[in-house]
Amino acid sequence: MKDLDEREERKDALKGLGCSRKRVEDARFTQGKGNYIDDVNLPGMLHGDFVRSPYAHARVVSIDTSAAMALDGVVAVLTAKDLEPLGLHWMPTLAGDKQMVLADGKVLFQGQEVAFVVAKDRYIAADAVELVEVEYEDLPVLVNPFEALKSDVVLREDIKDEKEGAHGARKHHNHIFTWEEGDKEATEQAIGAAEVVAEEMVYYHRTHPCPLEPCGSVASMDKVNGKLTLWGTFQAPHVVRTVASLLSGIEEHNIRVISPDIGGGFGNKVGVYPGYVCSIVASIVTGVPVKWIEDRMDNLMATAFARDYWMKGRISATKEGKITGLDVHVTADHGAFDACADPTKFPAGFFHIVTGSYDIPVAHVAVDGVYTNKAPGGVAYRCSFRVTEAAYCIERMIEVLAIELGMDAAELRRINFIKKDQFPYQSALGWEYDSGDYHTAWDKALKAVDYEGLRKEQAQMLEDFKAGKSRKLLGIGLTHFTEIVGAGPVKNCDILGMGMFDSCEIRIHPTGSAIARLGTISQGQGHATTFAQILASEIGLPADSITIEEGDTDTAPYGLGTYGSRSTPVAGAATAMAGRKIRAKAQMIAAYLLEVHDDDVEWDVDRFAVKGAPERFKTMKDIAYAAYNQAIPGVEPGLEAVSYYDPPNMTYPFGAYICVMEIDVDTGEHKIRQFYALDDCGTRINPMVIDGQVHGGVTEALAIAMGQEIAYDEMGNCKTGTLMDFFLPTAVEVPNYQTDHTVTPSPHHPIGAKGVGESPNVGGVPAFSNAVHDAFRPFGLRQSHMPHDHWRIWKIAQTLGLHD
Repeated sequence: MKDLDEREERKDALKGLGCSRKRVEDARFTQGKGNYIDDVNLPGMLHGDFVRSPYAHARVVSIDTSAAMALDGVVAVLTAKDLEPLGLHWMPTLAGDKQMVLADGKVLFQGQEVAFVVAKDRYIAADAVELVEVEYEDLPVLVNPFEALKSDVVLREDIKDEKEGAHGARKHHNHIFTWEEGDKEATEQAIGAAEVVAEEMVYYHRTHPCPLEPCGSVASMDKVNGKLTLWGTFQAPHVVRTVASLLSGIEEHNIRVISPDIGGGFGNKVGVYPGYVCSIVASIVTGVPVKWIEDRMDNLMATAFARDYWMKGRISATKEGKITGLDVHVTADHGAFDACADPTKFPAGFFHIVTGSYDIPVAHVAVDGVYTNKAPGGVAYRCSFRVTEAAYCIERMIEVLAIELGMDAAELRRINFIKKDQFPYQSALGWEYDSGDYHTAWDKALKAVDYEGLRKEQAQMLEDFKAGKSRKLLGIGLTHFTEIVGAGPVKNCDILGMGMFDSCEIRIHPTGSAIARLGTISQGQGHATTFAQILASEIGLPADSITIEEGDTDTAPYGLGTYGSRSTPVAGAATAMAGRKIRAKAQMIAAYLLEVHDDDVEWDVDRFAVKGAPERFKTMKDIAYAAYNQAIPGVEPGLEAVSYYDPPNMTYPFGAYICVMEIDVDTGEHKIRQFYALDDCGTRINPMVIDGQVHGGVTEALAIAMGQEIAYDEMGNCKTGTLMDFFLPTAVEVPNYQTDHTVTPSPHHPIGAKGVGESPNVGGVPAFSNAVHDAFRPFGLRQSHMPHDHWRIWKIAQTLGLHD
């Protein structure tokens, strides 16, 4: 017993896997010691700002820069004509399309970059922007994707005659691609023969990640040694370096990309923006560093949006509720350029996870991408490549099917869940789910909120409402989601041809501390805390003695960055595998020091001990010191390892979320009385960090479902381009969250982890939305479009005739 207690004490001292270790990053941030892009100040640095189009679609007749150039302190004003000789007036997008860097002949969305002013300080640059005179000839505007596919108006004149795009045939001059997955014929047969069919148009509105810090970059071209250094708000620094090399012609080894603290990403900082390119060009032209920092309006209007999917669903079932087929057709509004940050083979991302947590025998999905006069992009806003849209679609369709069947939505889900013994499960749309126990999670969730009691209370409140005793209704929003994260296997995931592996390099110092460098970049996920914990358990050194370093392409091994909850599933696995390489070498050193064969020592928390004689051991600190000061036959000095990890499969975290919401019918105001979130992310590295990720993700889901929207009028004007109009929840709106978990490890991940960062957004949005729909279900509501702000909820009640 004493030996066991001593072993547990050693294990606790490491602060490894499963420990609620405090985030080591927080002290720096809470004391204002963060190092953001706008904190980068270099000698002689100039500042850039954009002239942006007030029109959504217009011909650029002329640009007069003379007044701006005459302003004292202005160094240069760049236009497309200046970039064209360099071949930089257009740039490739991550989706295989191309995008204007500066307006070339016409503009295609409000806020598009027309000219780049370079001046001695930011204020002079802003003044000079107002002096650039641009003459526009306005053109017809298309903001509705369905109208865009029928219109004679050609948006992308540069490719109007091209019949093929990056992803196959184009059906119309405003059409980008059609992408399909599944068995269309079998699905049509199943739906045609079904006893019950539910059909609905589900719209997931356009929204925006709106990170704490907007986008920016600082480019510094050293013409003496031919090296370019680029600081920026990059979620994938190595990919940006590759793109910068392709665009500029500078060899990649002469480009250094640094991504320091970037104030949140949420997908918004995956892509390459014109500001990055213009700051590089301006630095090359002027020979001095150039900084570009956008303001909040620029960020909301012109950087990558999220969602904007029109999803027409058909779901069939038996009268008893067993689902027999699912068909979904999506009309995807991609804006002016297809700049979505999706893997090359999947132009609609991982949307074909749309079968969700359910054992659906046949399914088919088709997605049509469409150009409109809106900002381009389509980022994974705290989700993995369109998974949030897919989860919202299936969870709304389940609710609609429950109405069609007259069945309780919780029971409908239960009878259609994939069973525990079916894993690994091959979905009808091609994915292999690694592991899961959905029934256990669902039962735990329903019991935790007293689901039966809630339904009784809901029925009583409905009676009181009908009797005129109350003006409030109760909605119970149910969601069970399955996510797909960990992009991913090189066999089917890449960006710009680069396979989506990731990496870790570890160096153990002689005194027993360590540094690990990774190809990811943290934007608040707590990598410095959790990756150190993975290593602590793998190599037996305390997490407090391990430094994690990311974001510098000169020191970090090549990696594909952080987004889509891929850090733990991919880079976390690389970290564990590199740690095991360290441990394998350490075993040989320990055996030599203990004068036994390699096979005669075994790993024990933080040491290697002789089998059968645990009192004879060498700790990892002992081994580290020996690696540098003793000549060990057949073993190189030092203790280092590198691992590039290509996962064999994605990982599939899942969860059960329940939202209990009271709605005032006369005002449209809502009160979230309870929000329960159960997540299964496999092996839990740091429970406290997981809770923090869930709280943050559900709060973003609250924002999206209940008010956050990028809205346009018919002229293409962005109506929500400031934080006066774009909803960001505060402590006033955010409810208390009840978190819970089950643990179903991934069988193919080295530590069984699945990832959790995106899950609360994926599961949270349908939970909030379903609560609103559930409240009005007794009055005949099947479907309404998000966001469910007070005005829209009031309008639902009005449409249903519920106002006095």
